Amino acid sequence: MLKGFIAGLAVANAFEWFAHKYVLHGVHRPGQPRYSPVPKSMESHWAHHREVRKQEFSDDCYVEGLDSWRTRNELMSLAVAAGVASVVFYPFSKGMSLAAIYSAGNYYYVHRRAHLEPDWARRTIPWHYDHHMNSNQDANWCVTRPWFDYVMGTRVVSSADLKEDNPLGIKLPAPISKALSHAIESVFPAKWVEQKPKLVKPPVVEQEQSASVA
Repeated sequence: MLKGFIAGLAVANAFEWFAHKYVLHGVHRPGQPRYSPVPKSMESHWAHHREVRKQEFSDDCYVEGLDSWRTRNELMSLAVAAGVASVVFYPFSKGMSLAAIYSAGNYYYVHRRAHLEPDWARRTIPWHYDHHMNSNQDANWCVTRPWFDYVMGTRVVSSADLKEDNPLGIKLPAPISKALSHAIESVFPAKWVEQKPKLVKPPVVEQEQSASVA
């Protein structure tokens, strides 16, 4: 069961990367708004980006709780993803099924806390802080752990103080962390940007959708 649980965590992290990139951000289309198979979630996510950029990484939807439609949308999306995955995995791996449920709950806890406590986010999940505050918001797709950003070459670091101790994103003794970083980054190196983080205009899709909501 333990092996299945660990495998399930890896699968959940891969899904986190994929869903964030292709569902929540949407796919660029020349001359057209971004495309997402779940446009309401993309609308919610770009509204989240706008709030975070304006409020130094904070987002009031997590203060409002269920009164916010964006909070309800996030919780419903996580419940659906966890429910479907746990049912699919259960017949051949109870560990993977459990990991799907755990990962959904952990995602919400980490994401919510990050945007209620920006200093905690900078210290604990700097890759997600970089996702929002970096000059390039189409990178750093993972939230809970940066695993698949390293695997896929999408970990983009904006400054040394936002570089995690190791690609696992887990606190380890310094010698172990250093050796692990050297081993992993020799194969899956992080990328760096030289310019300081700056405010960028939201993509066309969020402007259009925001107008329609208003």
